[in-house]
Amino acid sequence: MYNNRDLSWLQFNFRVLQEAQDITNPLIERIRFLGIFSKNLDEFFRVRVAGIQRLSKSPYSKKLEKRLGDWKPSDLLNKIQEVITDQNKEVEKTYFALISSLDNVGIKLITENQLTLGQEDYIRKFYIDKISPSVFTMILNPKLPFPDLNDESIYLAIRLTSDEKKDEISSIIEIPTDLHGRFVVLPKYGKSYVMYIDDVLRYNLRYTYFIFPADNIEAHSFKISRDSELDVNSKNVSETILDRVRAGLEDRSEGEPVRISYDRSMKIDHLYQLTDQLGFLSGESLYPGGRYHNKKDLINFPNIGGAELEYPKLKSLLHPELDLDQSILNVIREKDILLFTPFHTFSYVIRLLREAAIDPKVRRICITLYRLADQSRVISALINAAKNGKVVKVVIELQARFDEQKNINYLEKMLKAGITVQTGVEGLKVHAKIICLERSLGNKIELFSLIGTGNFNENTANTYTDYYLMTSSKKITKEVVAVFDFLAEPHKVEKFRHLVVSPSFTRDFIMNYINREIDNAKAGLDSEICMKLNSLSSHTIADKLYEASSAGVSIRLIVRGVCCVRPGVKGLSENIEIISIVDRYLEHSRVFAFSNNGDWDIFIASFDLMTRNLDSRIEVGTPIYDKSVKSQIMDHFEIQWQDNVKSRVNGNDDGKIYRQISGPKIRSQMRLYKYVVNQLKKGSER
Repeated sequence: MYNNRDLSWLQFNFRVLQEAQDITNPLIERIRFLGIFSKNLDEFFRVRVAGIQRLSKSPYSKKLEKRLGDWKPSDLLNKIQEVITDQNKEVEKTYFALISSLDNVGIKLITENQLTLGQEDYIRKFYIDKISPSVFTMILNPKLPFPDLNDESIYLAIRLTSDEKKDEISSIIEIPTDLHGRFVVLPKYGKSYVMYIDDVLRYNLRYTYFIFPADNIEAHSFKISRDSELDVNSKNVSETILDRVRAGLEDRSEGEPVRISYDRSMKIDHLYQLTDQLGFLSGESLYPGGRYHNKKDLINFPNIGGAELEYPKLKSLLHPELDLDQSILNVIREKDILLFTPFHTFSYVIRLLREAAIDPKVRRICITLYRLADQSRVISALINAAKNGKVVKVVIELQARFDEQKNINYLEKMLKAGITVQTGVEGLKVHAKIICLERSLGNKIELFSLIGTGNFNENTANTYTDYYLMTSSKKITKEVVAVFDFLAEPHKVEKFRHLVVSPSFTRDFIMNYINREIDNAKAGLDSEICMKLNSLSSHTIADKLYEASSAGVSIRLIVRGVCCVRPGVKGLSENIEIISIVDRYLEHSRVFAFSNNGDWDIFIASFDLMTRNLDSRIEVGTPIYDKSVKSQIMDHFEIQWQDNVKSRVNGNDDGKIYRQISGPKIRSQMRLYKYVVNQLKKGSER
């Protein structure tokens, strides 16, 4: 009845791999998609596989199987390994096809064995000047503890042997990529040449180990993935969330290894020697691969060819209602504004905060933060506001996975600037994306709010599709204030008539609106549900959608990733269609639309339909009351539903099949860009 969450996710990631295989994509972009696939898979092991391995060691129970979609943990782990092993074969084929294609356009990726004499001199000097100061060789001694290995790194397993002495020395080198990246561009010589830094090291191994005379040097790359679970539970009631996150980060670096990926050409005795020292059982979570690991570094593969090897640049557009020299608050006071990034520039969010920072009548700024850019202009705007005497209150989530240390650093920076900072809520993650501005208006307070589907992160806003609603609607702004009150005192349950707030109200909200569509269908009225989200894994919601389908409700879902619902099953889900769109931008906006007999109710939200979003996070969704904004969102949905270039059928047993729709080719992200361009043109003509 349900698709397994983890196997469904692997289908999604294969769709990313398909973009690397798609010859209609520019070549460098295809290489980068291969990097995205690898990065996704790394996180999957560190989070999901690690979690299932922990469950496999728990006492057996039917409840446990239910949690995994009726799979036993051991069976699911075996199936995951089978799927990933097959996918890795596709990865290697794809990788070599891409390298061959690079050669065809005059870019040659070479190894240490293909260097000319001139290139050898260059690589030798590059190693001495740039790399050698960062190279640390770890000689393995069975009498000493095995060195701690970082799961973000790639290593070379070195074995030196001497024919005369009949002995061997084993060593490990961590490949340094922090300073110079993973790729070294060589001087152009007819063609353009590029080389992995791994191979720069391989070429210089005899110099690195010059004190050990050896007749043979073997070097094979490998990497490990560790359990990334952050344990923030503590019996010490005096410890703050900050204390516990810091301690958890230290423990994470020593987390249990859950995977080792290795060069399949490594000799079996060398592999077993390595895995024994790492604490792996033979055959347990071992994934053979090619010569290079951490293919996620391909995300930053340099384009040393022509501009045609990358996507044409699409400039983020201005909003037709927002002039560069006009007060954003004055505009919002008159009407709601919908930003649609990356098609609209995210800079309007920064401008809103900067305007609030210098407006003498703005007295308070409240904001929730989850993931931030490395050099965040949002933080700079908030600090500027605090220096101008504004009361600035920030709720920052320290448990945003893999961004914990960054958020701790920003926390300390904001505290030094005099900003009041709250570190989340005990027992819940704060995943909401909301801003509230309070402005004096005589004896009254004027409220402005921004509610988004994505993070306040100017970097990801260039590549993630998200909505941000700017509004002064009293119905909404008063309840945004109530959300911040709840964050300050979570033991007090607030009541919301307009906003949709997890963990107390979202599940009932979804169920009630689906029930209304069921009632309408039974009464012969127009009934339809349209949703766009990242993941749908709640079995409770799935059951309700099955019920709606059986009642005759037409259901269209755009689910980018995990989808436990199976569409088109006779007698169960015949009225459900589900697609997934994977393209140059990451589809990230969440939309929930219910026909209501033709009088559509539309919401945008920070949440997906996953148990964690419904029950263990603080999330916020908002209704869309402005008719113009409603129309825009539904137009966007319809354009995406017509996609017959980058859309796949989601929720079936394969999850990789391109959707077949007759008619002209519609690539929805490019069509949406034209839609926003036309909006801007119409705005300039008014």
